[in-house]
Formats: sequence, C-alpha cells, structure tokens
Amino acid sequence: MSHSDDPHGLSPVRIDIPLEIRLYVMQLLLQTLVCTIDLRSHVQQACWNVKGHDFVPLHALFATMATELDAYTDMVAERLVVLGGVARGTVRTVAMHSTLPEYPDVLMDGAAHVRALVERFAPYAAMLRDDIVHAAEVEEAGSAAIYTDISRGIDKRLWFLEAYLHHRRARTASPR
Repeated sequence: MSHSDDPHGLSPVRIDIPLEIRLYVMQLLLQTLVCTIDLRSHVQQACWNVKGHDFVPLHALFATMATELDAYTDMVAERLVVLGGVARGTVRTVAMHSTLPEYPDVLMDGAAHVRALVERFAPYAAMLRDDIVHAAEVEEAGSAAIYTDISRGIDKRLWFLEAYLHHRRARTASPR
C-alpha cells in the first residue's frame, strides 16, 4: 500500500507497535510538538525583549532554554516520524493547536518575563507528566521515555525560573 492509500496518512514502518497505539500516541506527540514549538517561541520572545538590571543573566538563561526546547522539539518530531506519522510544526499549525496562553507582547522587565514564562512552563510540565502516564498506560515505552526526559528538563527550568523570582522577592524585601 502506498502512503497515499493509507487511510490514516501514515508512512509504512516495520515497528511492532499496534496501529491503534501508534495513532493514539501520535496524537499526544502532535499536541506536544505544537506546544513545545510555541513555548520555545515564548522563551525567544523573552530573550529578545528582556531589559533591566538582570538583562545579562536572564538573556543567557533564556537563550539556553530556547536551545533546549529546540532539542525537545526534534525529539518529539522524530518520534512522530519513527511511528509512521508526520511532524506538523508550521507556525500556522502551532497557532491553531497550542494550548498555551498567548505571550504578552508588552513586557520588558526581567521579572515580568520570568513570571510569564513560569505561567507557561507550569502547565506545559503538567501536560508532559500526563503524557508520560498516557504513553505508559498503552505500553508505549519509547514515547514515555521521551516524555520523561523532556519532563526532567522542563521541571529543572521551571525550578530555575521560580528560584529567580524567590531570590528577587527576598532581595527586594530585605532592607538595605
């Protein structure tokens, strides 16, 4: 059967994961792909526009986070293709399907950017943990492992962002 004859639009693969499981996991992966691309664009928006006292360390942190999100995007997209699917990650697709809130376009202060990113990283991290469970429930260990790897990295970055906010609050609360 040619690719165009497949009613699911899948590429032929010899992977021994049942079709129903592959289709289910591919839907999870597609949603993760668009949200990861969207989150990366939010981090890049913060990187480009951050101003203020903490510009240098925040700009460097945001650039590192964007690079990490690029790697996560590739991991998810490649898993989709391995399963026989198509990685759909155009800007239009992302805009239509991402579940993340829109990034504010008027932020400049470093703390405001960090708060905006926390508000996006936290639900993204929760989504990843849900997807670990969903992939494990259908015994698709490869995708569950990818979700676990990404989850660890996202949790670490969320911790960094929250630590910055905690440090900033402590710094502004202490008398000088």
